[in-house]
Amino acid sequence: MDIENRDLPVYRLEEQIGFKLRLANQKHLEVFARMMPDVTPTQFAVLAKLLEEDTISQNQLGRLVGMDAATTKGVVDRLRAKGFVRRTKSTSDMRRLEISLTAEGRAFGEQAVMTASEISAATAQNLTRRELERLLELLDKL
Repeated sequence: MDIENRDLPVYRLEEQIGFKLRLANQKHLEVFARMMPDVTPTQFAVLAKLLEEDTISQNQLGRLVGMDAATTKGVVDRLRAKGFVRRTKSTSDMRRLEISLTAEGRAFGEQAVMTASEISAATAQNLTRRELERLLELLDKL
């Protein structure tokens, strides 16, 4: 062992927050893909937010679901191709694009929200209710 490295703290990858978050996210994504194969998690996030907001600008939608403008445009384009959303020019600002659900998108989104609750439960199945509440509180702090 190099004498200069003796005083360095031991770094164990398995003990690092980023590593543990990545593993937890991998598990969640596996459960999501198995239980909701028709859309990606980001596509689902857009559908779920549109269920809440009805019609919203594409930029605002992206902000609300934590995506940059380019990613939001790509997700909206893919959802349009599936027939789930429509994009129209704003009547008050022709530079703004407004996004809303189609009837098919609303029906899919309503079912998907119920499935998403099952996905969350499956992801957290090894936690008690109190542990899950605490985990969510701690993640909010990050």
